[in-house]
Amino acid sequence: MDHAGIIPPSSMEHRHDFLGSGHARNELRTWAVVGLCSCMMLLEIIGGTIFHSLALVADGWHMSTHAGALLLAALAYRYARNHSDDPRFVFGTGKLGDLAAFTSAVILALIAVLIGYEAVSRLLMPVHIHFRAAIPIAVLGLAVNLVSAWLLSGDHDHAGAHHHHDHHHHHHHLSAHHAESPEPARCVSTPWGDCELEIFETDVPPCFRLHNLPAGCEARIETLRPDGSVQTFQLRQSGRFLESVDTIPEPHEFTAHIDIKRDREQYAAEVRFEEHVHHHRSSAIDRDNNIRAAFVHVFADAAVSIMVILGLLAAKFLGWIWMDPVMGIVGALVIANWSISLIRSTVGILVDMAPDSNLTARIRSELEKTGDKVRDLHVWRVGPGHLSAIISLESAKPRPPAEYKSRLTHIAHLSHITIEVQTTS
Repeated sequence: MDHAGIIPPSSMEHRHDFLGSGHARNELRTWAVVGLCSCMMLLEIIGGTIFHSLALVADGWHMSTHAGALLLAALAYRYARNHSDDPRFVFGTGKLGDLAAFTSAVILALIAVLIGYEAVSRLLMPVHIHFRAAIPIAVLGLAVNLVSAWLLSGDHDHAGAHHHHDHHHHHHHLSAHHAESPEPARCVSTPWGDCELEIFETDVPPCFRLHNLPAGCEARIETLRPDGSVQTFQLRQSGRFLESVDTIPEPHEFTAHIDIKRDREQYAAEVRFEEHVHHHRSSAIDRDNNIRAAFVHVFADAAVSIMVILGLLAAKFLGWIWMDPVMGIVGALVIANWSISLIRSTVGILVDMAPDSNLTARIRSELEKTGDKVRDLHVWRVGPGHLSAIISLESAKPRPPAEYKSRLTHIAHLSHITIEVQTTS
């Protein structure tokens, strides 16, 4: 007989919000930079037209390409937010930012080609440069780009979220008291509701904290380490949670057996803690590629502005007219390199490439520890900081899908898990 995670009718309406934790903040930053670049663009075009400066008009239209790319990023944020609960998006709108980033990277590559073409043309056929107009424009453009890069920097490489639920849509939302804990809390299902076990070590020696248990509960934790050593921790009431009396020695890699008593009822559960499974927010899984693409646009333009200024100064004061187009070629190569890197990272997400082979191996290892066999396993990114997994298991003694899912709760980023269990024939 086959077993699979069946979704109750009420759960069919569940919202799949796979947006990064910094989505709203990054959207506001992007709109701010769109406004700044648009104002600069209009100022240069109008000013250039009034004062008959072709260089100013040209730079204004150049700025318009960046404003357009940034507008695309901002609209992607807004659309993803407004349609996060749209059932037409099977796995949410978390990947719309990656689509916008891919498009932006392609635009960036085209800009690199145009800059390179113009630079080579001027290297072969030098033209007269109006230094008095060109240098101030380049300096002003650099200032705008530096301000834009500052607005977009923040945590553009770290936007993500750590959020667990499964195909049954059973949520483990962490409340405020977990915000400072470096280790994700583990959800423990009991007859009295779900509670959360964490290793708390902010400004105190490491200790266990058990949250959300009803009044009158007693608990004890016994840890079993890979070397076979066993340690028992008594828990006492401390405010709104139970806390272990003894501290937890390093490393924090063990299986925690939890015994909970209430009146005459007793319940036992176990969860695993592993060393080095902390949430690395700078990883590719967490990265918000949309804000990253916007940042690359303005930072690339700032880098080119610096090169242009150096080239213009060398041409004006040293007579090296060739330095201006040479710097343009160098800038084009730098932009092309950044755009190719951005295209590679976003294409992998858009075509559902496995984000981390080590992560896939860990999932397989966790599920096969009791003799079950993983026959099919697919893991892919559905948004910044969110992974989805579809797993097919074969077992001589099948267990409920929820039991297999509980083995994966300590693995970060797994936001949506579907498990099918088949009986070995």
